[in-house]
Amino acid sequence: MVSVVQNVAIDCADAYELARFWSEVTGSPLDPEARPGDHETQVLLSEGPVLYFNQVPEPKTTKNRVHLCLRPESTREEEVERLLSLGAALFADHRRPDGTGWAILTDPEGNEFCVLRSASDRAATGG
Repeated sequence: MVSVVQNVAIDCADAYELARFWSEVTGSPLDPEARPGDHETQVLLSEGPVLYFNQVPEPKTTKNRVHLCLRPESTREEEVERLLSLGAALFADHRRPDGTGWAILTDPEGNEFCVLRSASDRAATGG
C-alpha cells in the first residue's frame, strides 16, 4: 500500500489573493466556489496534486522547507519577466552566462519558488 499526494498546502495571510496569483502563474483555474475573503481555497492543476491555500494568523518568517519548481513552456527569461509582472519578486539569481542555472523568485507573500530552464533552454545548452 502507498499514499497518494492529494495537495500541496501553502499557509498564507490571504488565501484567495494568493491562490489568484498562483492560478495566473500556472494557467489553472481556482476552485469554482472560491470567493474573496475565503480562508481556504485551491488551484486545480490539470496534472498532479492541487495547490491548497490555507489562511493562518502568523506571518512567514524563514526560508521555505518545501517549494515549487516551475519548468516554463516559454524560455526561462520570458517566464521570469512574466512572473515579475504578476507580482513575484526576484529573490536569488543562479542563472549563468552559459544559459544554465535557475532563478529563485518569491510570490506576493514571500514564499520562494524556482524557475528552471525550459525544454528549449536546455536544448540550446545541450542539457
